[in-house]
Formats: sequence, C-alpha cells, structure tokens
Amino acid sequence: MKRPPVLARAVGRSLAPFAGDRAAALVPHARLAGPMPWVIAIMVALTVIAGAGGLALSNLAGTARSELSGAATVQIVEPLVSERDRQTRAAERVLSGLPDVAGLRVVPKEELDALLDPWLGGGEEQAVPVPALIDIELRGPATSARLAALRRAVAPVAPAARIDAQSTWLGPVFAAIASLQWLAVALVVLLALTSAAAVWLAARSALGTNRDTIEIVHLLGGSDAQIARIFQRSVGFDATAGGLVGLALGAAAVLVLGRQFAALGSGMIAGGGLAPTDWLLIAAIPLAGVVIAIVTARLTVLGTLRRML
Repeated sequence: MKRPPVLARAVGRSLAPFAGDRAAALVPHARLAGPMPWVIAIMVALTVIAGAGGLALSNLAGTARSELSGAATVQIVEPLVSERDRQTRAAERVLSGLPDVAGLRVVPKEELDALLDPWLGGGEEQAVPVPALIDIELRGPATSARLAALRRAVAPVAPAARIDAQSTWLGPVFAAIASLQWLAVALVVLLALTSAAAVWLAARSALGTNRDTIEIVHLLGGSDAQIARIFQRSVGFDATAGGLVGLALGAAAVLVLGRQFAALGSGMIAGGGLAPTDWLLIAAIPLAGVVIAIVTARLTVLGTLRRML
C-alpha cells in the first residue's frame, strides 16, 4: 500500500487532538456501489413474496383445522339400497339424540352423484354402489374418544356404518402445507443472508477504493467507529431506497397472485387470505432489511479497518 507523504504524517500528528468527526468527513459519502439499491430491492421483493406465501399457508392451515376440528362423516357402506336406506335412517335417529352431536345432515343422493359423475359417469350405481353419507358437527373436537362413542352408539342399528373425522382425510394435505411453510421460512433466511453478503462485498469494495483516504483520516485523528458511521449512512440510504422499491414490487406481485387464487372459487383457498396483521409483518420486511444492511456494513468496516491499519 502506498504510504501517505511525510508532510501529511506531520500534519496529522499536529492536528490529531482537534480532528475527530471532521477528519472522518473526508471519507467520500458516495453510495457503496451503483447496483446496490437494486440488489436490495430484488431481495426485499423476493422476501415479501416468500413471507406472504408462508403467512397465507399458515392462515389456510389454521382455518381448515378450525373448521374441521369438530366435523365427522358417517359412511353407510351397504350394497343393498333398501338396507342402506334403513341403516341411514336408523343412524340419523341415534346420532341426533347424542349430547356430543351439535348437528347433522344426510347428504342427498343427487349431491353424491354430482360429485362422483366425473369419475364414474352416469348410470354406474349398479356396478359401483355409492355409500350413504351423514355429515356430523360435534360440540367439541373430533377426538378418538368421541368417535369411539359414536361408533358404539351406531353399531347396533347400523353395522355397516364407518365413522371418521374429516380432518384425518386431510392429514397429507396439512403435512404438505407444513412443508411449504418451512420452505418459505428457509427462503426468507437465505434471502436475508444473501442481502448481508451483498452488503459485505460492497463495503469491502468501497473500503479498498478509499484505502489511502482512510489512512490519512486515521492520521488526522478519525477513529474506526467514526469512519464506520460514514459507510453506515451510505448503506442506510441504499437499503431504504431499495427496500421501498422492493416492498412495492413484492406487494404488487402478492396482490396479483391473491386475485388469481381467489378466482378459483375454492372455499379452502379462501381461508388463506392475508389479515391486516399479516400485512403489517410484510411491511416490516424492508425495515428488517435496513437493519441487517447497516449492521453488516458496520461489522464489515470495523473488521476490515482493524486488519487494514
């Protein structure tokens, strides 16, 4: 490294007691790097999309669990139509008198046929008997004990009845949602680390460019902390500008995707909407990005200066 001239050293020693922040101000206030705001904007936009996806999945799973926690289904699996109808009526009478049952509904045959027509086609009842279904709403969660009590009550009058909690059918769906939630969390963490790495590289590059000036500032009495504050302000401006742009881009993408999913008309997907508190968390993502960028810049500058000078 090129050393400062002898005159600068002498001047530095004579002015050291009076320098301080004025000496640190000699470090250029230019931004760390030209593309840095855009890099941060891209990272923030991707983080917003990943975070919104994770929050929507959490809401979806919570809504589905709350709606299905007390729901159960009774299937009367009997090939003979007359016997199936008899057992269905008997099971309905028994279930309606149980204290744990808040309500029930026998699913009409036409509704079952409409659900199965795309797979079985019309007129297939003789070849594939369709079981009768009774939807039950319990007064509490559909626990194993409650389901066992229902089975004991129905078994004498409807031996062909099978009773299951509706939530058990969606167990694989809930497991897949949980996996996607963890994936969203991992993406947010990786994007945060990538943003920190970008700031780290930009800070080291800026320090290398201004190395001679920084050494003179040291001779004039500027401390590492004072020099680090200069770089912190620069990266803070970049992170703020990039964070606001990234938030706007990410929020726009989330709104567009939300409208497309809402157009599907699925009741389950409708439960995955974002609440006002979710939007507050999303709006806090650029603030977290600014904090990460400033802390990374400070630690990078201080660590590099200790090794440099």
